[in-house]
Amino acid sequence: MKTSIILFFAVIVLAESCGGPKSSEEALYGTTWELEYISGPRIAFDGLFPEKKPQITFDKESGKVSGTDSCNGYSADYELAENTIVFGDPGPTTMMFCGGSERQFLEMMKKIDGYSVEDGKLNLLVGEVPMMRFKKVEP
Repeated sequence: MKTSIILFFAVIVLAESCGGPKSSEEALYGTTWELEYISGPRIAFDGLFPEKKPQITFDKESGKVSGTDSCNGYSADYELAENTIVFGDPGPTTMMFCGGSERQFLEMMKKIDGYSVEDGKLNLLVGEVPMMRFKKVEP
C-alpha cells in the first residue's frame, strides 16, 4: 500500500515538472501573435487597423521576427535577455502605403525594451508600461 502511494505521488510530481507552464521566453515561439492594443495613437484601434491587424512571429533559430505591419511584410533582428527585448530596424519591406498606421506600429517597435507573457497575451513594454498587446492567432 505504501509503495502504491509513493509511486502515485512520484508520477504526479513527474507529470507536473514535465507539463508545467512555459517560461516567458519559450512562450514567444511556435505561434503567431496578432496586435489587439497599441498605446499612443489618438485614433481608435479599429480605425487604425480596420481590415488587417499587425502580426509578429518569433524565430528562435535565426534571431529574427517577421510579420505584417497591417499592410506590408517586415522582418527584423531581436535580442532577448531575461524579460528585456530589443528589436533591430526592420529589413526590406514591401512599400505599399495604406494610410500611415503601419508606420506607427513599426515606430513603436523601435521603442520597446521589455516584454511579458501573461494569460496567453504578449505584452511589449517601454519600462514597465505595456505599449502593445498581442493575442495568439489560431492556425
